[in-house]
Amino acid sequence: MKKLAVLLLVVTAFNLASCKSEKAKENAPKLEKKQEKKQSTFPYSLQSASSEIKFVAYKTTDKVPVGGQFKKVVITANGDGNSVKEAINNAEFSIPVSSIFTNNTSRDYKIQKFFFGVMDNTKLLSGKFNIKDDTSGTVSITMNGVTDKVPFTYTIAGNVFSMKATMDVKKWNAVKALNSLNTVCKELHKGADGVSKTWNEVALDIKTTF
Repeated sequence: MKKLAVLLLVVTAFNLASCKSEKAKENAPKLEKKQEKKQSTFPYSLQSASSEIKFVAYKTTDKVPVGGQFKKVVITANGDGNSVKEAINNAEFSIPVSSIFTNNTSRDYKIQKFFFGVMDNTKLLSGKFNIKDDTSGTVSITMNGVTDKVPFTYTIAGNVFSMKATMDVKKWNAVKALNSLNTVCKELHKGADGVSKTWNEVALDIKTTF
């Protein structure tokens, strides 16, 4: 009888331990599987390409250039093709304004806060490419709640796509943002004539290597 009682206690203890173990497994947080990026089956894909998005803004009445770039771009739709042109055409993208880089942290902060920060819903710049022919196209850019087209010219050399364009920020109702930036940079944007000026023109120079 004693042996039977001991055996029952051991079995009961084992069962209780098993239940606790099962319950612990049930209550344990489930690890989500990481979603891997879908690999393109096309020979040219913007997802795996390297892009340099450079710009030049201007200050003072002498139109002194101030260069910079955006360090990050996300392809949100399309971007694949059997040729460079096909991959660029209809590609949609977004650029976080926080990725701006002008080699001057104070300037970067001011552009983010007093230019883009004054706009409506502009943590991201988004757009879509449209190739017209072998040398030109347009890119629709959404900024400050406004979408407008910027014409550009481009060349393709081997696996490198290069485009140039000039953007007038007034078309995106950005005069308020421009004045805001000029106010905070008043002395820095003052030329020899004593006039402080921030130009509404921005030159774009984009290069993508597949």
